[in-house]
Formats: sequence, C-alpha cells, structure tokens
Amino acid sequence: MREAPLSEAMADRTGEALARNGKRRWISWAPLAVLPLLAIALRARLLPWVFMWLLAAAIFAGCKWQTWRESRGAGLAAGNWKRKAAYLLLWPGMDVREFFDVVVKKPRISPGEWLRGIAKKLAGIVLICVGARVVSLGHPMLGGWGGNVGLVLFLHFGTFHLLALAWQNAGHGVKPIMQKPLASRSLSELWGKRWNLGFRTLSHTWVFQPLQKRFGLLAATLGAFLASGLLHDLVISVPAGAGYGLPTAYFLVQGLGVIVERSQTGQRLGLGRGTRGWLWTVVIALGPVYALFHPWFVMRVMVPFLLAIAG
Repeated sequence: MREAPLSEAMADRTGEALARNGKRRWISWAPLAVLPLLAIALRARLLPWVFMWLLAAAIFAGCKWQTWRESRGAGLAAGNWKRKAAYLLLWPGMDVREFFDVVVKKPRISPGEWLRGIAKKLAGIVLICVGARVVSLGHPMLGGWGGNVGLVLFLHFGTFHLLALAWQNAGHGVKPIMQKPLASRSLSELWGKRWNLGFRTLSHTWVFQPLQKRFGLLAATLGAFLASGLLHDLVISVPAGAGYGLPTAYFLVQGLGVIVERSQTGQRLGLGRGTRGWLWTVVIALGPVYALFHPWFVMRVMVPFLLAIAG
C-alpha cells in the first residue's frame, strides 16, 4: 500500500529535475541564438569588416557560454570567479574539462617554445602590414590574401599559442588549439587532431556524436563538415554579401576527402598515411581554399579591414 505514494513522490521529483534541466538547457543555448541575431540586426549600420568581427565575437561568446553552462550543470566548472572569467574571456578553447583540470605537475616549457609562439605572432604582424602596403599599391587581391594569412598566423598560431603556454604555466591542463597542422599525414588527422581544436571540440560534441549514434559514421562525417561550412558561410559570405555556399562547398569537399581516404581504395592507395597521405592532405585542403576565402570576402571585407588598420 505504501509503494504507490512513494512512486508518485519519485515521479514528482523526477519531473521537477527534468523541468530544471530543461530550463537550464534553454539558458545555456539562448545566447548562441540571440547574440548572432543581434549582430545581424546591426549589419546595415556597420562596415562589412566591423560586422564580420562583431558576428564572429557573438558566435564565440555564445559558444563559450553554452559550454560553460553545460559543464557547470554537470559539476565540472568548479573554481572561483577569476578562473571562470578566465575561461570565458581569456581562452579560445571550448573544452571546459581540459581548462579546469588541475595539473599535478606543471609541464616544463622550453624557451624555444615561447620563441616559436612569438615568432609566429610577429610573422603575422609583418604579413598584415605587408598586405596592407600591397593593397595600397594597387594589388588588392594579393594584399588581401597576404593579410588574411597574416591574421591567421597572428591569432591562431601566435597569440593563442602563447595563451596556451601561459595557462599551462599557471597549472591548467590546456594545449594549443593549433597542433602543427603541416605535419598532418591525413585529412582526418588535420581536421580531427591538429586544426583549430576549439571548434573541433564543438563540432564533435554537438554534431558528429549525435549523428553517428543515429545515422552512422558516413552521415556524421558529412554532417560535421556541413555544419562547419555553414558557420563559415555565416561569418565570411554574409559580411561580404556574396559568395554564398562557397565556404560550405569547401568543407563538404573536405568531408568527402576524409571519406575517400578511409575507404578501402583510399587505404590501398595510402591516402591516410606517410608521404602520400601528406600530399593528399595538402591537395585537398589547400587546392580549393580559394572557395573558402572567396574573392568577394577578400575584396569587400579583408581589403577595407587592412586599409583601416593601416591608417
């Protein structure tokens, strides 16, 4: 006779827990939906390159908030407010567990590692300045591409690398988001283990794993690259006002390349290992890169940005 009230009480508690979890998930995802929409609403009032940076910052902030809230609900993001603020504002990675992991023994960071980070950052600055100069001399496409490469070197390979070393030195279990991509011996290795690990964490958790469980590896692979392409279209093509679909096409080519190298034919040809794998990766990743950073983006966004920072 007592089992019914007990079961009802347990059901009530379970329902309350699910309601709380649902509310918590809504709070977690809301900024990722609202912040980019607010940026898009301001598009007509902003220069294309200003809009690009604002939109990228809005997406980044929404992703950071979501990862922090979800891990906070799981009891992972423990620590004082300074550490939480550091994750949200001063670290580009998206792996909360990694950032809040307490390292028992700090890694010994060699002076050469610091110098490499500084060198990449300085090389990026030089390329940005040279790109701006080339643009002013009447070669906008060439200068725009130089400035674009310099920006990636300055941020992803230089600044973010030095940030990783600083956090490692402070006892955090992080690693640079760029892991020597030129050493990749396959497309799978490039996109899965070496290039922009911050975004890779999100695409793997939010897209790849759910699709793999429901539809299998093939659909999960294409879905993850499709999501990446759509995101890049949003940040690249929307500010440029043209070139829609080209960044998405680029990433779909990458996904198809990964599928081919994992196939029996690809394995037989050695596309996922050794020198052949490296050449395959270079051809597929760099060959169609012109579609990723298409001419409209270079001319309408990067060139004005370079001219603005050049004064």
